[in-house]
This record gives sequence, C-alpha cells and structure tokens, in this order.
Amino acid sequence: MKRKKRAQVPIRLNILFFFVFLLFSALILRLGVVQIVYGEDYRREVERTQDEIVSTPVPRGKIYDRFGRVIVDNTPQKAITYTRSKTTQPEEILDIARKLAQYIDIPDAEKKVTERDMKDYWILTHPKEAKRKVSEQERKKLADQGLTQKEIDKKVYEWTLDRITKQDLAQISKAELEVIAIKHEMESGYALTPQTVKSKGVTDREYAVVSEHLSELPGVNTTVDWDRKYVYDNTFRSVLGSVTEEDEGVPRERLDYFLARDYSRNDRVGKSYLEMQYEEVLHGKKAKVKNVVDKSGNVISVEQVYPGERGKDLVLTIDAELQQKVEQIIQQEILATKRKGRSPLLDRAFVVMMNPKTGEVLAMAGKLLQDGKFVDFAIGNITSAYAMGSAVKGATVLTGFQTGVLHPNTYIKDEPLYIKGTPVKKSWKTMGTINELTALKQSSNVYMFKTAIAIGGGVYRPHAPLRINPEAFATIRHYFSQFGLGVKTGIDLPNELSGFQGQSTRGGFLLDLAIGQYDMYTPMQLAQYVSTIANGGYRMKPQLVKEIREPSADGKKLGRIMKRFEPVVLNRIDMKTEYIKRVQEGFRRVMQEPGGTAYSYFASASYKPAGKTGTAEAFYDGPIQSRRNDPTYNLTLVGYAPYNDPEVSFAVVVPWATQGESDGINDRIGRRILDAYFELKAKRAAGDGSSFDAQGGAEAADAR
Repeated sequence: MKRKKRAQVPIRLNILFFFVFLLFSALILRLGVVQIVYGEDYRREVERTQDEIVSTPVPRGKIYDRFGRVIVDNTPQKAITYTRSKTTQPEEILDIARKLAQYIDIPDAEKKVTERDMKDYWILTHPKEAKRKVSEQERKKLADQGLTQKEIDKKVYEWTLDRITKQDLAQISKAELEVIAIKHEMESGYALTPQTVKSKGVTDREYAVVSEHLSELPGVNTTVDWDRKYVYDNTFRSVLGSVTEEDEGVPRERLDYFLARDYSRNDRVGKSYLEMQYEEVLHGKKAKVKNVVDKSGNVISVEQVYPGERGKDLVLTIDAELQQKVEQIIQQEILATKRKGRSPLLDRAFVVMMNPKTGEVLAMAGKLLQDGKFVDFAIGNITSAYAMGSAVKGATVLTGFQTGVLHPNTYIKDEPLYIKGTPVKKSWKTMGTINELTALKQSSNVYMFKTAIAIGGGVYRPHAPLRINPEAFATIRHYFSQFGLGVKTGIDLPNELSGFQGQSTRGGFLLDLAIGQYDMYTPMQLAQYVSTIANGGYRMKPQLVKEIREPSADGKKLGRIMKRFEPVVLNRIDMKTEYIKRVQEGFRRVMQEPGGTAYSYFASASYKPAGKTGTAEAFYDGPIQSRRNDPTYNLTLVGYAPYNDPEVSFAVVVPWATQGESDGINDRIGRRILDAYFELKAKRAAGDGSSFDAQGGAEAADAR
C-alpha cells in the first residue's frame, strides 16, 4: 500500500507542472500578441496627442471718406500675451504673474483689480488661514448631505470667499495689486487662446526684457497688437462710434448673438454707431491656429492653419474736408455770438448736407459747447429733436394743395387772428392778401393758420371759439411724413429718433403744427424733407456708407469693390409735380428776391440757392437745471442749390437762442457752408485737391 501512494505523487506533480506550463505558454502567447500585433497601437495611445484649433483676432477694417482719405485706421502696438493650457493650475499662473510683475508695470493696477480678484489671491497666498475659514464640522455636514467632492469643494470655496474680511485683504500690499492685475488678465478668456496682459504703453525696455526671459515664463509671448486710430480726432467722432476695449470684450447684453457668430468673450467689437452698425463687415476673418497638445494638456507645438484676413473697408459718403469746414463754421458762429454776451443758453448747432438726388450724406456735423470746449455731437442730428418753426411751411402748403383746401395761386388775407381763449395769433408783420408764393417768401404764419383751419373743417370768426375736426392732426402728419417729418429717415445708423408728437388735439395746437411749433423733428428729418422738395418729390434714404471694399494687399490704397450701395427711394410723395414746383418757386424767392426772409444773406450767391428760414418759440431743456423751461427760440434754415438743378441740400438747426441777439446765425451758417461746398468743388475741378470724382466718389481708386 505504501508503495502505491509513493508512485502516485510524481503523476500528480507532472499534471500540475503540465498545467503551469500551459498557463505560462498562454501568457507568453498573449504578451507576444500585445507586443507584436497591437504594440504599435498601444504605443500611439500612450503618446496620443490632440489638435486644438483656436481663433485669434485680426485688425478691423479701415474707414475712408468718399475721396479715399483714411478716417479710421489701425495703429500697431507692442503687446505681451499669455496662453494657458487646459491643465494649468491657479498656483502656476500666480507664479508666472509674480515673475512678469518684475519686468512690466501696470498703471493704476488698483483700479483694475476687483474685490473678488483680491479674495482669490488671498486664498492662494494664505492657504492655512483660508482653510480655517471653514471648520471641519461644517465640511463633515456637507459630506453627510451626500454631495460629491467637487460639490463640497465648491461650497467650501464660496464660504471661504464670504468670510474673508477687510482686515484680511488689508494684508495685500500695493506691489501685490500689480501681480493680481496681471493674474486677472492671464486668467480671462479661454484656454489655449492668447490673452493680452498689456498692450497699451508697452515700453521698448519692457518688450525687450520680457522677450529675454520667455524661457522662464511658460505661456507668455511678445507680439504685436493693434489699436483703433481716429485720424481726424474730434471730427465726426460721435457718428463713427467706438470699439470695446479688450477688458470689456463683447457687450454682455449681446453675448449670445456674438458667441453664435464665432466671437470670443474678450473680442473687441463695435459698441456704437458706425462701428457697431457695420461690425460684421469691419471685424474680419479670424486667424486659425492649431495647438498640438499631449494627453496632459501641455502644448507641444503651434501651427498656423489660416492667417486670417483684416476686416473689410468702408468708404463713406462723407467729404472729410467739407465736414471739417462745416464743423469749423459752426464753432466760429457759436463763439462769435457767445463773445458778445448774447444767447447765454445757446450751446449747440447742427448741420446736415446731402445730395438730394441720391441721399448721400456729404457732411453731418454737430457741435456742443461744454465747459468752454467743443465736443463732437454730430450724432445729435438723429438722436435729438426740436421744434423747427417756419422751415416746414413748404410741407404745409403742399398738404393744403393735396387736401384741396388750396390751389396754386390761392390768395388768403394775412391778418391777426383773435380766437376766444387764445392769445392773438399773427405773422411777424401784417401782409395783406397774398398767395402761397408770397406766404413762403415772407414767411406768413396766418396763411398757414388759415390753411390748417380749412383742413380741419373749421371756420374762423373773430373772438369766437375755434372748432376743428381732431382728425386734421392725423391728416397733416400723414402728409408731413411723406417728406420724412415725424418718421425715421432710414439712415444706416442705430438709435435714430422718430421725433415727438404733441398729444393735445385742441384747435390752437393744429395752427401751431402748421408752422412747425408743435411737433418736434430731428435735423436729419429736416434735411430729408428739403431734399424731397429739391428733387421733385422723391424721399431718398440718407446713406452714410457708399461702398464696402476688400482690404488691399499693401494697406495703402483702396481694394476691390465688394458692394456698392445704390440710392434708395423710400417713397414718391403723393402730390402733383405742379404743386411741388410752386413750393420750389416760393423757396427760390426766399433767397433770391427782395423781401425774401433770407435774401440779404444769399442774394449775392452765384450758385443761385433756394430755401426757407425758420424761427420756433421753444423752452430750454438743456443741462443747466436752474434755467429749465426758460423761453428760447430755435433758429433753422433749409435749402438747396442750384435751385434749377440741385446737387446739394442742407438743414441748419440752432436750438435755444435768444431772439434779437442771435438773429441770423442760422443764415450765416447756411451761407458759409454752401460757399464752402462750391469752393471745394471749384478747387477740385481745377485739379487743386482730390483727384477723385466729386459726385461719383472714390471711383479712381477702384482696383477692379
């Protein structure tokens, strides 16, 4: 029996060894498969990299005047940027910020640092004190609530922030504020996207020192950025608009709109007027950069995918030289009046000049006197409204024609009107029986009053109440709107005002409406109105942008035309040509015949103008609080030239003047701006000045 047992042991061992052999053989086979068959795949997986495509901004498009002069340009400037990876920790950023603070200065750093920035910095630099802000018991309670560790950490951080005191923050030195400001800029925006740490005021020394130490500043780079340059300083500045700074980025209220269009949060965008209106044209196509990163998120290499393209250029309808002259004239006339101690409330004036046949705005000027200095307020031509006075009487006469209460050569007696319960209503002088031509020439109020009474179905009886149909207000406003009065002009700018309508429908206010002393209109509406009369009844859309052009290769000349904006007729006024010609004749007599209200100023003009003066009783509602509601006058003038083939129309508005003291400022401005226009035209025709076609724009620069 013992012998049999000893014989069985070797057999069992052999079986065990056999199974061990099989297992080792399978393991070796498996290792061979892994190494030989799949080895390359696994090696690639270990060394796997990822391509991250990011966009970087490019310079905005330029803005030119109609003759190819640069109005808005881009100025290159040195910049220091930082690009963080997806795995960069706050402690690493802080370390780099500290080093960078040794090489660059951040002016007014304390103004750029928020309380939250300081608290985040305090937590990083005082970890033990920060940890004591939240007790272990509080942390345990959070854990007992079943929160994830990430949720617990977030809640603890929020509590820590709330519990940091002013005394804690007082530990931060002034030098540290500069570090915090740099850190804030480094952390803004997206990972792998360059963030500007400093671009304005980078000195040659700062640029050189940072460049020398790039090896110890991972993610930091020295490059070239750009800044918007408005060539003519204060000229037309309010209409050109502005661009956000990099620390502003995309306006919060339009964030979704821009993000959907491949913008980044910190992109500089147009935030007002032309810069905003044509943002998608001016913004350009971003450069595309490929960051090759490893599995840890570290950038291995950077490759340019697409170099980007500067924004498209705008060619405006504005004549920059004429614009400057008009602005200068406005300033001179306001100062001349103020130096005489006259019109203490007068602080602004507006001028719009346009081509009445195309709607192209040639000059759009507005000046505001603040603390002894003039600031640009050209945008006030579409954002402020005033009672315009007798300048609108052409629309009243045409409304009378269209409603049938007037006919060409209708005579009406100009006499004082005595309406019960109303102060006497009269013209500036009693004119006797006159027709519509004389009524326009000498600016009869009574002619317009009686026209309005007839439109309203009323009958004037001395000392009796005046009863009219309230629908007459809507009738007059309907016809006025055909000229652009009381409605938006359609100009290619945001925030245009439509004016203000009086709310009462009492009969006396209808008479005021007829002479431009009830509803309020913008200077641009006044210019559109007179242009409609000048061109024979076509209401043209005012246009500021003439062309969109490709950026040229050298940036020194205009590129190929991408889009040309053709004239747009908004409507043809619903009136006979015969009626319009009667008003045109009345306007001609205002400036060219003795007795005309503007004759003394325009009789000698060789370009034969036509137009209409206006004076409206108004109340001051400007910045001087103590003078609010003081009685003033708005002085206006509309016109065009030459009267028989108009090539330029204009509107002048001078609010809050004192009658008698400022008389003629509207006419003086009107005469001087027309002189400037025709003098420039003659100079260019003689070859002394722009080589471009005065009417056609920058055609000679077309690189088609």
